[in-house]
Amino acid sequence: MTHQLCIYNTIRRKKELFEPANPPFVGLYACGPTVYGDAHLGHARQAVTFDVLFRVLSHLDYKVRYVRNITDVGHLENDADEGEDKIAKKARLEQLEPMEVVQHYMNAYHRNMDQLGVLRPSIEPRASGHIIEQQDLVSRILKAGYAYEVNGSVYFDVEKYAADHSYGKLSGRKTEDLLSNTRTLDGQSEKKSPLDFALWKKAEPQHIMRWPSEWSDGFPGWHLECSAMSTKYLGETIDIHGGGMDLLFPHHECEIAQNVAGYGHESVRYWMHNNMITINGQKMGRSLGNFITLDELFSGNHKLLKQAFDPMTIRFFILQAHYRSTLDFSSDALTASEKGLQRLFAAMALLEKMETFSSGVVNAVELEAKCVTAMHDDLNTPLIISALFDGAKTINSLHEKRIAIDKENLDLLKKIYHTFVFDVLGLRPAGSKGEDDTLTADLVNYILNLRLAAKARKDFETSDQIRDTLQQMGITVKDRKDGFDWEIN
Repeated sequence: MTHQLCIYNTIRRKKELFEPANPPFVGLYACGPTVYGDAHLGHARQAVTFDVLFRVLSHLDYKVRYVRNITDVGHLENDADEGEDKIAKKARLEQLEPMEVVQHYMNAYHRNMDQLGVLRPSIEPRASGHIIEQQDLVSRILKAGYAYEVNGSVYFDVEKYAADHSYGKLSGRKTEDLLSNTRTLDGQSEKKSPLDFALWKKAEPQHIMRWPSEWSDGFPGWHLECSAMSTKYLGETIDIHGGGMDLLFPHHECEIAQNVAGYGHESVRYWMHNNMITINGQKMGRSLGNFITLDELFSGNHKLLKQAFDPMTIRFFILQAHYRSTLDFSSDALTASEKGLQRLFAAMALLEKMETFSSGVVNAVELEAKCVTAMHDDLNTPLIISALFDGAKTINSLHEKRIAIDKENLDLLKKIYHTFVFDVLGLRPAGSKGEDDTLTADLVNYILNLRLAAKARKDFETSDQIRDTLQQMGITVKDRKDGFDWEIN
């Protein structure tokens, strides 16, 4: 049976749901980008969503094999299996080889994901590298009687499949409703039904990307690649599969049909879909022309932006909404996220400076319980962030009042913030490159202690020089009667 994912139930019952290995194994498959253009904010939301899932499962001691595909062939200009291949079209317009286009945008995508702190998947297969596996699946579906060949192209017979199985079960759509709302388009005459989708397309003479097959020189249909590659790397039954909400229909619905027809059973235990990013209530996307690329966000070079934003600000903005909810973009919302992230790391910096004593003042166990419950509650990142901000208020208050924390609770607080900010949410201080920020803090504290020593021997020239140099580096120093504070601007 197909389920929408609920992480709460998945985590609570993990030994029942996943392979009883030690540690338990989880197969995770996410639909990656079609690499014919720069990555935009919508791509970032999907990548960050599955990155958090990857991090959470790994944190809970699963052995995760995370597969994220790259679509580099077969994605035509519309879902009616007509028009030019998107990558081939880009190659023709720019007078490049198609794989030059693919490599260029793959490199850019990886660079953007690294900037966002998105971990690399375990395996990142390309559709063009798995033509044999896709052809094998086409043969299986033909043999099962759920596909037909016309003029060298092979189409999936949706109505025949729907007579035996439930087509549309993931999206809740019915074939009769789909037929009544579908108009016949030019160029679809070789299909039995407008609902049928291509498994293999015969290449027109001008089509650049083609492979030999028993049916024709052609190329695989877009939906086929995920079925073939997820099976190759995760087996005929995988634990979690998903992508953006826009892929639920027709892409994932077609995957289910292909897997049942080709392998005799459904292949996915849990489906997971992140919702859209909107601008003024309208979906953001390349097809609508209202998207903002990640490079534009990081540089500020877009008419809707008031400034440039650090990649961690973008990640924090995404995490402040639950992955199932829509997220409305604005420059003001990003500015608010930037300030919120600064407050969070300022509180963490204070933790490193706080003194300890023997009796208890703060109940860090309660904060940890809130974060864990929110993490288990379907990856409720907004609730995790809310709990961390509540803890930050307490930290700020104790620091201002010069109240020490007992060592046990202080150590637990440091562990909580390190675990949930760095390991689970994947955040790091804005402007950092992902290095160990503890080293940075130790170096700054060492330098400022040298400054204190200079002041003690009345060497004010050296003291002022250290302060001014740190200021030029973006570090503000605040002198106090009992020492110093500092923060990164």
